Amino acid sequence: MRVPDLIHKKRDAGSLTRGELFFLIEQYAQGAVPDYQMSAWLMAVFFRGMNAEETAHLTEAMLRSGQVLDLSSIPGTKVDKHSTGGVGDKTSLVVAPAVAAAGVPVPMISGRGLGHTGGTLDKLEAIPGFNVGLSLDEFRRALAEVGCGLIGQTEEIAPADRKLYALRDVTCTVESVPLITASILSKKLAEGIDALVLDVKVGSGAFMKDQQSARRLAESLQSIATRMGKRVVALLTDMDQPLGCTVGNALEVAEAIETLHGKGPEDFRTLCRELAAWMLVLGGRAADLRQGQEQFDSLIRSGAAAEKFRQIIERQGGDARVLDDPGRLPQAKEQVPFKARRGGFLVKMEAERIGRAAVALGAGRAQLEDIVDPAVGLVLHKKVGDAVETGECLVTLHVNQSDRLAEAEALLADAFVIAPAAPSRPRPLVLETLS
Repeated sequence: MRVPDLIHKKRDAGSLTRGELFFLIEQYAQGAVPDYQMSAWLMAVFFRGMNAEETAHLTEAMLRSGQVLDLSSIPGTKVDKHSTGGVGDKTSLVVAPAVAAAGVPVPMISGRGLGHTGGTLDKLEAIPGFNVGLSLDEFRRALAEVGCGLIGQTEEIAPADRKLYALRDVTCTVESVPLITASILSKKLAEGIDALVLDVKVGSGAFMKDQQSARRLAESLQSIATRMGKRVVALLTDMDQPLGCTVGNALEVAEAIETLHGKGPEDFRTLCRELAAWMLVLGGRAADLRQGQEQFDSLIRSGAAAEKFRQIIERQGGDARVLDDPGRLPQAKEQVPFKARRGGFLVKMEAERIGRAAVALGAGRAQLEDIVDPAVGLVLHKKVGDAVETGECLVTLHVNQSDRLAEAEALLADAFVIAPAAPSRPRPLVLETLS
């Protein structure tokens, strides 16, 4: 079996067998397949796609490239949440501690930013000292002791995905249903979970730009996870504008902390509430969605969710004082206003351009080796439907390197559509629920 033959077969729209996919993934994980060949194969998959059987085999091959955790010694139904990636999406920082505070174990292995979207690991590492690199034994102990562990992929967990995840980011092959499905599930199923809540983003700031594509991804994820014995609920949620008001790692951590204290932007609070409620249902702590929502409200109101996040931060070596003083998070040297050129009503945002503007400032990666600056990013002062006056500040840019400012401002120049009249009806935050 030769790798060029597999590239050729997929390039010409052929279907790869289970044996061929296991061979390719095993060889790549071991370093026997160079990145340039795997990049060619990824591009072939991007354009030619994969059928359901191939996607299932690819998922299993990536899952079996490393260890699968056995968490049976930890009582309770283990539940995780995964987002397909958006701009300003920091829900894990609120949802995981809230659900863990209710007694549902939350093992969460997350990723870094892809393209214009942020990554949970990059946000967590904005907390001084927070260690996302726990070993699997330490991860199990953290889960047993505080009910939640938030880590990145270790050497043992889906090593093939860890390599492919980084390569997809820099080869423009992210937006592929089979590749996304295999990437997400190879990590999530390796965690030893019993159930999973999926937040599949839809819109300009998401990888799935339209609802039909997002539903196709959600159904693919549900089908394969169910086939492998997991209970799954998938929500299709709006990403035509950033979630919340912050984009950038330390800024998003601060907003999550504010939300854990019962404040925070309404759209962000609402989505955290919905995701947590479904996790509580799957975890057996709530009989239905409404009861889950009420329980989430109670955990926020009592301070139990914030206290659980404090325990998680302390357990993973971070400075938990940020919960009381977010000013201890990394701070940018300069704050620069971006002002509206005309007045009226904000009727549309190009969330992807806003995400790319944050990357331009250093909040994400344009290339594999780029170092993320945790302090930089954007604070949005308007949401779709808001009135805007000429010269009013739309966005505050948090900047450390002034030579990055021009690119970010150029991206923002076409990111906001202001019209004389307000939009007639706001798009709902949760578009569909597949349960």
